[in-house]
Amino acid sequence: MELHAPERLADLASRLLDAAGRAGADQADVLVLSGRSVSIDVRAGALEQAERAEGVEIGLRALIRDASGARQACVSASDVSEPTLLAMAERAVAMAREAPVDPHAGLADPDQLSAARDAGGLELCDPADAPAPDQLEAEARAAEAAALGIAGVSQVQSASASHSQRLVHLAASNGFRGALARSSRAVSCVAIAGEGTGMERDWSAESRIFAADLPSPESIGQEAGERAVARLGARKPPTGSFPVLYDERISGGLIGHLLSAINGTSIARGASWLRDALGEEVLPPGLSLIEDPLRPRVPGSRRFDAEGLACARRAIVENGVLMGYTLDLGTARKLGLRSTASAARGVSGPPGPSVSNVALTPGTKTRAELIAEMGRGLLVTSMIGSTINPTTGDYSRGAAGFWVENGQIAYPVNECTVAGNLREMLARIIPANDGKAHQSHVVPSLLVEGLTLAGS
Repeated sequence: MELHAPERLADLASRLLDAAGRAGADQADVLVLSGRSVSIDVRAGALEQAERAEGVEIGLRALIRDASGARQACVSASDVSEPTLLAMAERAVAMAREAPVDPHAGLADPDQLSAARDAGGLELCDPADAPAPDQLEAEARAAEAAALGIAGVSQVQSASASHSQRLVHLAASNGFRGALARSSRAVSCVAIAGEGTGMERDWSAESRIFAADLPSPESIGQEAGERAVARLGARKPPTGSFPVLYDERISGGLIGHLLSAINGTSIARGASWLRDALGEEVLPPGLSLIEDPLRPRVPGSRRFDAEGLACARRAIVENGVLMGYTLDLGTARKLGLRSTASAARGVSGPPGPSVSNVALTPGTKTRAELIAEMGRGLLVTSMIGSTINPTTGDYSRGAAGFWVENGQIAYPVNECTVAGNLREMLARIIPANDGKAHQSHVVPSLLVEGLTLAGS
């Protein structure tokens, strides 16, 4: 059989749905994933590791309904033989009969389903031939050589290049059938500068759907080397209250905390610091956070979600005001709201809410201009660990980066902690204009005034 033959996956899904119905399921849905990936790692000019993986995974969710709601269970397998499909169906139904009742579980009604059943127009899969392993090895070698060519780089911890392709097929007993293909090309490099106890490490990595859009491996290796050398001589910053500029590399994490707080699962449990914030300001006036799952050539794009609902552009935050949560069918029913077509899932579990592509309103100034304006403070380029209270938003994270004096980078820093409260932090962010349009989360560098730093 052809691993990526769509008709083969559609047949597997139909057979498993039929088996679930015969086993006693009132409703069922099936997710089939078929994929190939190749990854090449080099070190010290020699091939260190080569990995190739391919296979099919299939997941079944079976639901048993009664007047009080539904009981559901999920099973998955990588063996798609007929005996396995029959065993999966019988096991899923037996497990569902023993599961607790969930009054909000259930498939979408047929009139809720998306008319789009593929990724038409989104360009999520590169039609070019997959690269040969020796081409990937050459790219990894080129990245490593470029990093080693930077004065001060003592070694390259790893340099890798990879390619993957995946086909996804979703089918449900409510009549939905949908499929899409995705591909990815990536190059990464981790460089080490200095010697002995004075060594510092940094990295660079790029990933694109289309190989033609990927930056050269030489530029990626060079950036990794330059970043590592820039970190030599790092020391602790002073302790006190200072402005902190989150570099574009890590600023998405700050917005990610907001997205986690408005996830329907957290809201439905009452375990979120934004649980009662609908209609309130959560970002400064003038800033919006837009979800757009229909952006071409962006990894998070999709025309339908994991429950078969049509995806559409929406404002999560508009002009600073929180407009809505991120909901799948289950959390929407529990909250008395409508799904935002945000369901995502894997083969081994039920759907849950998750955002696709988001973009924060960019600012008008460059990162360098924000550094000049902040005067004295911390530019954060990496973060380690976290202590975040999901119900209060209290925030504390280990950080490293560069100390800024008189509006200029003075020296690298490490071993410090940044602390604050997320609700207060997000209310006073100042964005730069350096967000990267090819990423799923387009978030520029973010300046936050008055955070607590614990350093020397």
